[in-house]
Amino acid sequence: MVAQGRKRIDLGRTTFIFDQSRFLLTSLDLPVISQVIEARKEVPYLGFLLKLEMPVVRELLSREEIQAPEAPSDSPAMATGETTAELLDAWCRLVDLLDTPQHIPFLSGLIQREIIYRILQGREGARLRAIATLGDQSHRTAKAIAWVRANYAKPLRVEDLAEIAGMGVSTLHHHFRMLTAMSPLQYQKQLRLHAARERMLIDSVDAASAAFEVGYESATQFNREYSRFFGQPPKRDIRTLRSPGAVPLESVSNQ
Repeated sequence: MVAQGRKRIDLGRTTFIFDQSRFLLTSLDLPVISQVIEARKEVPYLGFLLKLEMPVVRELLSREEIQAPEAPSDSPAMATGETTAELLDAWCRLVDLLDTPQHIPFLSGLIQREIIYRILQGREGARLRAIATLGDQSHRTAKAIAWVRANYAKPLRVEDLAEIAGMGVSTLHHHFRMLTAMSPLQYQKQLRLHAARERMLIDSVDAASAAFEVGYESATQFNREYSRFFGQPPKRDIRTLRSPGAVPLESVSNQ
């Protein structure tokens, strides 16, 4: 949820922009590039992150008076929704509890339930329902995605990944692309490139060392894929990111 400013997230070739009028809802750790694209010294970017408790979402969905629509099985794992006046009011009341910490243990849970209720009643209610009540295929795909995230530096055979997920190769490809907007190998490649970029930018590791750390066997291949993905070779890209006039990346690994 954004209180001030505007933020952009690129997931593969899909772009999500959210600000005071739209919030971001995501169910998976995804390799994204996120940037604050609107902020000033006088009015800095200000955002809030709230982890929704799935048991609470499921409990609310079990109530007859809550009718969140079903989401298609191929719904993506990331989406934006409208920040209504009612939803914003609940968020403000949650933040206001910081001024009266003695009330947090009792009231914070109630307000968070209201936030979940407001989301379920909106157009993104179907997306939240799908996150909370993952179907068998989506749950298995999420297992595959989690495995790739934890093992991105290791060699990847899609056949082995399909076995981990308990799915056929073609079925895994279909659902993996639906959730992440890319294939398993593309997902692994982006994780590797983001991790290497972060090592070079933050820890000043050279390009060849970063490439081998994240699983590349060829520095030449790494340089080629890095240039294609980020638009310029590693050294030039890091130099650009460190230049005084560069727009800082808030995240170069995941959201």
